[in-house]
This record gives sequence, structure tokens and C-alpha cells, in this order.
Amino acid sequence: MKKKKVLIWILSIVGVLAIAGGAAAFLLKERSVASVGNQMEEVNVMVQKAKEQELIETILVTGEIVPEGEQKVFLNPEHGEINEYKVEENQTVKAGDPLFVYDSSKLDTELARATRERDLIQTRAKTEQNQIAALNKRIEEAKKALAAQKNKPKTDSKETEEGTEPEQVVEVPVEDVNQLISEKVQMELQYENTKSEITAANERITEITNQKKEMTVVSKIDGIIVKVNKNVAATEAGANEPVIHIISNSPYKVIGTMSEFDAVKIQQGQEVIVRPKVYKDREWKGVVESVSHFPNDNGGGGEGEFYGMGGGGNVTMYPFKVGITDDTSELRQGFHVSLEVRIPGTEILPVIPHTAILDEGGVAVVYVLADGLLQRREVQTGSMNDEFIQVTEGVQKDELVVLTPYEGMFDGMEVTSFDEVE
Repeated sequence: MKKKKVLIWILSIVGVLAIAGGAAAFLLKERSVASVGNQMEEVNVMVQKAKEQELIETILVTGEIVPEGEQKVFLNPEHGEINEYKVEENQTVKAGDPLFVYDSSKLDTELARATRERDLIQTRAKTEQNQIAALNKRIEEAKKALAAQKNKPKTDSKETEEGTEPEQVVEVPVEDVNQLISEKVQMELQYENTKSEITAANERITEITNQKKEMTVVSKIDGIIVKVNKNVAATEAGANEPVIHIISNSPYKVIGTMSEFDAVKIQQGQEVIVRPKVYKDREWKGVVESVSHFPNDNGGGGEGEFYGMGGGGNVTMYPFKVGITDDTSELRQGFHVSLEVRIPGTEILPVIPHTAILDEGGVAVVYVLADGLLQRREVQTGSMNDEFIQVTEGVQKDELVVLTPYEGMFDGMEVTSFDEVE
């Protein structure tokens, strides 16, 4: 009997608690609904019209100022010692101007000897020419005499009896003519050999002359002498430091490397703003001259870690060159610069601020205000710059887009008031 009373008492307590819990839940629900209602009544958003425009994307890269060209002249151990320097540092030179001269005394001696030998051979050749001419004359006379001998009539016997002396005819043996011809052939062969010796002697003189010219080192570019190192020691392997360093006096260039993501966007001829790091608030205009199709292979800025593109990974770097179109007289070789390349869009599309896009689990979402209600739109995006991003699908021109959406927003949410930003 006591157990039955205890059970009834427990069931009564549970029932009271259940009723109390239900009442509490009902009150909480009512407060929540009231709260949502209050929020809906107080919703105020900032919106901006989607406008169509050609979006210019800005890409930032870095580089280094270099001369248009340069020439570094190293010692040639085969040429010996330098005899004379023709230039000084900071001197302006033109292509072809002499820089320095090696000691060419040995070549001068060889050239004088080769010239004397050539002259002696030429003298011998002249003598042989005269001998050949004399033999030609003798052969011609002998042939005439032999022809006259053959054509002479026989002596008349009657005239002989009357006391007339017969005309004396010099007999010329045929063997003598042949001998002269043989001598001439031998002399002509000798003369041909002599001419070959003259040719060889002239080639030797030309070779020595060219070697002598190489002893005078000249500038290959128009530029300025930035270094004259007279203390460089010559070794069998050459020298590590240049004797003369020349840089072009043409306007400076900028070289550097850019990532594969930028290399596919930047093209030759695009305008560039160059900002040297040593000059604050100053800029120079430039233009992209080239972007290599081949990766950088010098080890600097090659493949490495690249963050911010899908969580990181390896990226290949490509060399580029930018020409500076403004006056570069205040710039110096080696200055580090930042470059701003502006990439125009390929088509005109609606653009919205970056802040208007809400990421919902990897899906780009915007909220559009129409007739006092919010519309949730999933969008596709295109090119972007620092402020705006193109919307290729999901938003039309002049639609009011919420500038700062938040997670509590939902499709069909009522907006009591809004502020439109121009």
C-alpha cells in the first residue's frame, strides 16, 4: 500500500515538471518569434547598383633596373701584358673606340720579318718574269730564222760561175728551238712556285696584322666606362674580374621574373608604372617589351612555394623585360622597383564590390534587393581588380546588390529600409 502511494506521488511530480517544461518552451518560442519579428522590422542594409564596365586588373610584380646593354672585357692570357690604357672611368665611348692595347712588340718584329721575306720573294719573282720574257724573245727569233731557212731558194750555178758570191744563210738547228722552249717551261714552273710563296707570305703578313689589331681592344657599344681595373692579374685561366666594364647609355630597362599565373595575362606592349623603392611617391612610365615563354633557369626566383593560389604549391617563374619610356637619368643600375601592370578586361560585364560576395561552402553568393525583399543569387565571377569583380552570371546591370551580406540573411527576407551607395 505504501509502495502504491509513493508511485502515485512520483508520477504526479513528473507530470507537474512536464507541464512546467512545456510552458517554458512555449514562452521561449514566443519570445524567439517576437525577436525575429523585431529584427525583420529593424532590418536596414546598404546596397549599390551593379554597373557595367570594362574592368582593368592590376598585377604587381617586382624587378631590378639594368642597362640596355653592357660589355665586360677580361684579360686574354695569350695576348700578354697590357701596354696602354686608352680610357678612364666615367668616360663616354662609342662603338669602335679603343679601350686598351696589349704589348705587341713581338708581333711587330714578326711582321717586319715577314714583310722582308715577302719583298725578297717578290724581287726573285720579278727576275724570273724578266727571264721568261727574254726566253720568249729568243724563241721568237729562232722560229723566224728557222722559217727563213726553210723558205730560202737554192743557189743558181750560172751566177756562181760569173763570180757572184752566194748569200750566206745561218743554219738554225731545230734542236736549239726545242731547248729554248724547254727552258721557258721550266722557268714558268719556277715562277708559279714563286708566286705561291708570295701568296703564302702575304697570308702570313695578314695573319700577323690581324693579330696586331686584336692587341687593341675596342668598345662594342655606345656607353659609359663604369670600371677600369688596372690591377687585374693575368693567369693561364684568365681573370675573374673584368679589366673594363661598360654600360649602355641608352635608357634603362627593368628585368625580373613573374609567376605563371601572371605570365599568361601580361602581354607585350602593355603599359607599366615603375616605382623605385628609393623614391617615395614617384613613378616612371614604361611598357612591357617581352615575357619569355621559357622558365627562368638561373636558380633565382625559379620554382618555389607560392601561397594564395588554392592553398599553395609550386609555381614556375618566367623572365620579363620592361622598357622605361620616361627620362631615366635619375635612376641607377641595380635599383629595385615595383611594377604595376594594368590588364584591360576582354568584355564589358556587370561589376560589384568584393564585399558583396558571401562564401557559402565554396559557393559565391550575393543578395539582391528587389521590391523590399532579398533574393539569394549564386553567381559566377570573372576578372577582378582591387575594388571590383566581374559577375558573368547571376546579376544584371542596375540591380541593387547588398554590399555587406551576413550569414543570417535568407532568401525572401524583408528589408524595411536601405541606403544606396553611388
